[in-house]
Formats: sequence, C-alpha cells, structure tokens
Amino acid sequence: MKRRTFLILLAVLIVGIAGFRLTREVMKGPVPVGEATARPSGEGWVDLLDAQHASAWKNVTDAKDIFELKDGMIHIFGRMVPPLRYVGYAAEDFGDFELHLEFKVTRRANSGVFLRSTPNDPVYRGFEIQVLEDYGHAPDKNSCGSLYDIATPMFNMSRPAGEWNSYDIRVKGKELLVSMNGWMILHLDLAKMTTPLGKFKAAYTNLPLTGTLMLQDHGGEVWYRNILIRKLE
Repeated sequence: MKRRTFLILLAVLIVGIAGFRLTREVMKGPVPVGEATARPSGEGWVDLLDAQHASAWKNVTDAKDIFELKDGMIHIFGRMVPPLRYVGYAAEDFGDFELHLEFKVTRRANSGVFLRSTPNDPVYRGFEIQVLEDYGHAPDKNSCGSLYDIATPMFNMSRPAGEWNSYDIRVKGKELLVSMNGWMILHLDLAKMTTPLGKFKAAYTNLPLTGTLMLQDHGGEVWYRNILIRKLE
C-alpha cells in the first residue's frame, strides 16, 4: 500500500512538473531584443513622480506600509500578501492618455499596471498590463506585457531581473496600444470584447472609460520610475 501511494504521489509530481514546463516554455531560436525607451519630453507631459505630484501616490487598499518614494522611484517592498494591495495615484482619475513608465523586478516578482481602475475593485473594474519576471519565456496571456488573462503580447520583451524595462501605453476610447522596450506588443479594440473573457465576469467593452492609475503589490519586489502621462483630448 505504501509503495502504491508513493508511486501515485510520484506520478502527480511528474505531471505537475511537466505542466509547469509547458506553461513556462522557453523561447527557442532568435527572438527580438529591446531596450527601455527614454522618458518623453515636450508639451503636455506630466511627471507623476516630481515634487509636485509624488505625494499623491497612496496605498489605496489599506493602511499597510507597502512602498516608499525614494530617489524619484516607487519601491514596492513585496512582502505582504495576501491580500493583493495597490499603490494608486489618488489626486486624479484618467480617461484617454499616453503613459510612459519604467520598471525593474526581482526574481519571481509579480506586479501590474492597472488602468482606469476602481480602488475598491481594481481587478474587475479596470484592466491590467501585467508586470512579471519572465525573461526568456514564450509569451502567453499572463506574461509580462499581456492584457492580463485576456491577450497575449506579440513578443516577450522582458529584460532579465534587475534590468529596467519600459512601457509606452496609449488608451483612446476603447483602443489600447502597448509598447514594451521599444516594440509594439499589443494593439486591441476593447469594443469588440462584448462577452466576458478569461477569468473576468464583465465584458471589457463595458468597463469604465476613466479611473485610477494603480500599481499592484503581488508579493514581489518592484521599482517604478519615470512615470509620465499626457492626456489626450
């Protein structure tokens, strides 16, 4: 009986490892390589981490000490889960905009950039561009740069852990464009998403067109810098 139990447990372990390898398949052959883009300049861009705006970043979930503002960066400690928590820009909501930000992650870190979100229900009343330490893996609907659990990026452009990445995001009405490290990886029309997709109960076309900009604390250490936004008329 003990031997049979051992063999069953071994089989379950082998299947689990195989499944993990399938879902985390390493990219093979030549793949594109990008670099973090420079912070934008010009008319209309607002630096949300400068002296005038940085104090508006808050833990919008509870009163826990989950991040610090230091040297012009947001440092999410990543040491308190569950539950998931969010660092949000509390001074103003945004609708149509261009957003540039840069981030770096530690090994196995997980975070996300939440757009047009609602602080008391960010996962289901807003949407997430995933931030994940997954350098070298094939892209999927949960990889870095994905519209989380909905749309797979065209390429996995993640730099190795500890190196800076950039997102350049444009949201206009229900059109979403995402570039990572200088490469376009998503171009989506949320208006076509008229039925629930992935794990989400609401159709994306029905999500609010304005909301809070938030950064997720998913238990991994992450830094964000050069967070600049430009409203679109």
